[in-house]
Amino acid sequence: MSKVRCTIIGVGNCASSLVQGVHYYRNARVNGRIPGLMHVKLGEYHVGDIEFVAAIDVDRNKVGKDLAKAIYTSPNNTYKFCNVPRTGVKVARGMVHDGLGEYLSKIIKPAPGPTADIVKILKETRTDIVINFLPVGSEEATKWYVEQILEARCGFVNCIPVFIASEKYWEGRFKEKRIPIVGDDVKSQVGATILHRVLTNLFIKRGVKLERTSQLNVGGNTDFLNMLERSRLESKKISKTRAVTSMLPYSIKSDDVYIGPSDYIAWLKDRKWAHIRLEGRTFGDVPLTIELKLEVWDSPNSAGVVIDAVRYCKMAMDHGISGTLRGPSSFLMKSPPVQYPDNEAGRKVDRFVSLYGRRRIKEVRPNSGRRAKSAAG
Repeated sequence: MSKVRCTIIGVGNCASSLVQGVHYYRNARVNGRIPGLMHVKLGEYHVGDIEFVAAIDVDRNKVGKDLAKAIYTSPNNTYKFCNVPRTGVKVARGMVHDGLGEYLSKIIKPAPGPTADIVKILKETRTDIVINFLPVGSEEATKWYVEQILEARCGFVNCIPVFIASEKYWEGRFKEKRIPIVGDDVKSQVGATILHRVLTNLFIKRGVKLERTSQLNVGGNTDFLNMLERSRLESKKISKTRAVTSMLPYSIKSDDVYIGPSDYIAWLKDRKWAHIRLEGRTFGDVPLTIELKLEVWDSPNSAGVVIDAVRYCKMAMDHGISGTLRGPSSFLMKSPPVQYPDNEAGRKVDRFVSLYGRRRIKEVRPNSGRRAKSAAG
């Protein structure tokens, strides 16, 4: 059975949870419900078919280490639920650009030496899918890596709020190279965004007018430390706000919506507290309020979603589909090019699998000369 060969950019908490999870579930039974996974087998790809062939970071404490060791290296502080054996994959030295902001640069020092030849790494490892886990606000760094990915002709899963899959220019570049992309900004499995969307949709379906809403998030990982630098927050706030307000069939004043990271509490480590409040009017214009608190370990909460994203992307590559995968992007990401309601997005990914998951053809590599199809799903 073919593998899904993945390269990770950014060996932080999210990478740690993903690598641990792939090893943890590598022998999961296909039949039956497995806690933590939406799909044990998606199309023809089992979780255990995902393998990591390269990893890229800039931290001098991680570069040169085996990936299995680097994922547990400080400042990573997520939940350790699996001992990952040696992988044979050494973390390569990446490009810094704007990846280290004011606060991260105080605790992370770049490794000495030049940036590795990223295109060469991707080609030599025969990478299928590149996963972007760079820090929030890494606009220029992400775009630089995208250029390397386009040159190497790999699929791309963009897990951060830098708008690539949702921008026509970048989607056109991926179509030109005949490769797929899933993005932007990964939703957690049961996180603040999906929960906020469900509650917003509940208001709409039950005839309650949403007037004001807020989502205040605090955590203790490097993501929250990084976002203390407010200038790096713009795309994150846009992404999270769009994900919720896109559910509304009417406009809501910007002053009546606040959705975004709020503060950093070091002792929380990779835990996140999300405080969500919705205020509306119900029958007879009587006020109605919902207020709740969600507590999760942040990085494991998104890892299962990324496991599905790379498999959708690989299915697209197998069938010569290029550009942004709209169904998978809407189902899995906060800022896709089209915001479908969650139930509709779910139907679209089911259709995507029915079309491309069980009707395997000879794998279409982007450089094979075969004409690629437009993005589907």
